[in-house]
This record gives sequence, structure tokens and C-alpha cells, in this order.
Amino acid sequence: MAVPLRIDALEVLPRTPASDVKRLGWRGVMKAVASVGKVVVTHHNEPEAVILSTAEYAAIARALEAVAAQNESALDELRRRFDERLAVLAEADASDRLRGVMAATATLGGAVKAGASY
Repeated sequence: MAVPLRIDALEVLPRTPASDVKRLGWRGVMKAVASVGKVVVTHHNEPEAVILSTAEYAAIARALEAVAAQNESALDELRRRFDERLAVLAEADASDRLRGVMAATATLGGAVKAGASY
């Protein structure tokens, strides 16, 4: 069963003091986790840990994998575009064209010329 990922701020999550783990036992705390999927365990009212259900953990892991895949896809696109632009240097007349550009006088006319638009 897939649970949609919902990341709540630590402050709004249900809380249980660490002493409840002792008093109620692990099963008692896990009942609270089962009802909402996550519980903040506190010590002297300060958050110490978050207990997640396996469904919550799996949803977070899937979301992270999806983000990683998107990042990898974007990086692959950037690599492809870079390789296309760099391939010009492998052409037979690349050195002659570069010498011609370097020998020519640059006329800026008050504008900066850089990037793909130049």
C-alpha cells in the first residue's frame, strides 16, 4: 500500500515523552505511530527522535529516489549539451578558426559579448 509523502514540520508532529516508551512499552508507542505514521519522542520537552512507520519511511525513500533520478536526468542533459559544444574543438579546422578569432580585433561597442549569443 503506497502512502503519499507528506513532510510536516517537526513542531506539528504528534509528540510523546521518552518516558512513555518505558511506561507504555514499545507496542504502546507503535500504536501511536500506526495511527499517524510518525511520532516525535521528546526528553524534557525537547525533540530527540522521530519514529516513522515503515510506510512513511518507504514514501520518503521513494521521494528521494525520484529526486535523485530527476537530478541525474538534468545532469545528463547538461553533459550532452556540453559535449555538443565541446565537439567543435575536435573538428579538423578548429585550430585555424581559433587562431583567426584570437588574431581578430574585438569590437565590443560598449556591449559585453559572451556565451551562446556571441
